[in-house]
Amino acid sequence: MSIFKIQGNIVDIKAKNIFYGEVEVADGKIVSIKPLTTQDSELLTPDFILPGFIDSHVHIESSMLIPSEFAKLAVVHGTVGTISDPHEIANVCGMEGVEFMIANGKTVPFKFHFGAPSCVPATIFETAGAALLSADVDALLQNDDIWYLSEMMNFPGVLYGDKEVYKKIAAAKKYGKPVDGHAPGLRGDDAKKYIDAGISTDHECFTADEALDKLTYGMKILIREGSAAKNFEALIDLMHEHFEMMMFCSDDKHPDSLAAGHINQLCQRAVAKGIDVFKVLQAACINPVEHYKMKIGLLKEGDAADFIVVEDLINFKVLQTYIDGELVAENGESRVVSQESGLLNNFDCSEKNISEFQFQNSEFGEPVYAIEALDGQLITNKIICQPIVKNGFYESNTANDILKIVVVNRYKNAPVAKSFIKNFGITNGAIASSVAHDSHNIVAVGVDDESICKAVNLVIKESGGVSAASPQPLSKGEGTGMFKSMVLPLPVAGLMSNDDGYKVATAYTAIDKMVKEEMGSTLTAPFMTLSFMALLVIPHLKLSDLGLFDGDEFKFV
Repeated sequence: MSIFKIQGNIVDIKAKNIFYGEVEVADGKIVSIKPLTTQDSELLTPDFILPGFIDSHVHIESSMLIPSEFAKLAVVHGTVGTISDPHEIANVCGMEGVEFMIANGKTVPFKFHFGAPSCVPATIFETAGAALLSADVDALLQNDDIWYLSEMMNFPGVLYGDKEVYKKIAAAKKYGKPVDGHAPGLRGDDAKKYIDAGISTDHECFTADEALDKLTYGMKILIREGSAAKNFEALIDLMHEHFEMMMFCSDDKHPDSLAAGHINQLCQRAVAKGIDVFKVLQAACINPVEHYKMKIGLLKEGDAADFIVVEDLINFKVLQTYIDGELVAENGESRVVSQESGLLNNFDCSEKNISEFQFQNSEFGEPVYAIEALDGQLITNKIICQPIVKNGFYESNTANDILKIVVVNRYKNAPVAKSFIKNFGITNGAIASSVAHDSHNIVAVGVDDESICKAVNLVIKESGGVSAASPQPLSKGEGTGMFKSMVLPLPVAGLMSNDDGYKVATAYTAIDKMVKEEMGSTLTAPFMTLSFMALLVIPHLKLSDLGLFDGDEFKFV
């Protein structure tokens, strides 16, 4: 039987009280919490003991790490558990993908709480690798390892009474499990109808007015700050009054930013904004556990010993992380040891020819629409562009930052979908990725067809990954010769690496640096932004493997 005691300033979040005391742990449980006087203490420490942090909505796959490697990095920042939607791997590998995530997560001391994906495929306007019908979702929700119904992205289906959608919601209600939402921009009566269907959270609010609208109808709002979508600044002031109805999440976080920090960073920023520290900690530590009935201790006698020690309640520098009484991280070093996992994938397309990325101006009518990407947002604008026409073929207009974007079906050989995009800032070469929400076909953006073809084929050769290809001049002013190429292989479903998490973070940092410094991208996270350009359920304009799609009218342009 493992027994230890730890002393420090104990933070009672609900009581809004801090007292110097001692926590005694035996066999993974907290057996006592008692206040101490200075005379009683063995060593008076300024450190603070509090419940661990929770990411209340995250797609582990977006970290490009398998769950066990995600855990290795997250515990360093005081994260002890997550509400994890395995929607991405489910779109590629179906039920087998969800089972892979659960099994791998169980190999490490970390508290993953997976959901049953509600929208696989996300829409009928793209090619996915699998489908989960209402019967499949019902079967998943009966599993004790499934804690909720994942984000209901098909909000039109909710509003217009889609039978399959309502069967999935009914199954969650039947088993007493919450239903997560996804309804960007939904307001007024439509928002009320969506919430009244039984949907309890939303992480897609990008204005305070939208979030307040949904809070008024009883929905809980998640403040999202990921690698691409950043809504913290827009929503944080609502926490002054609505802290009991709010949580923090990352949604999608690339390995380099996960290595740098997690929910601890949001606590630091919120306190710096003048939000009461107890309100911040309630959102970061308490609300997710209570809403989802998570199997995570809240620093109470009889609870699982899931808690952290931080240096102060300003910067939230994490000194120690305990899960079930086990010290899993200390002073910036992870003690989580990942286990070997088998590979799982669904990738079956041939390498492409340059001609497949060319398209004649006769293929498009007037006007020619382009996607306008917005840094730090998942929403895009629908704009009219003027691409260059040369010998009857459209070309990128780099002077106006109008580049080609393509989506390649990864599941079978099929025609390439082509359009234009603004705001990537790339001045030479191309980037490509098989992380392309939600169906995870290959998406690429580039200046010229040869570079796009090169970047796409790098991904195909690895059966998944992110890549960059930049043509190098033969000599000053004389054409191009060899390409400088980088690729980060993602052999698990074309979404994740099974390599060490810190190695993956380093490799990702290198390719990200190449795209920004050598190829000119002006985006904060070019690959994360790229991954959302095929996400049809986010307005206003996106590109799937089947064509250019208007997310407002929910139809092809």
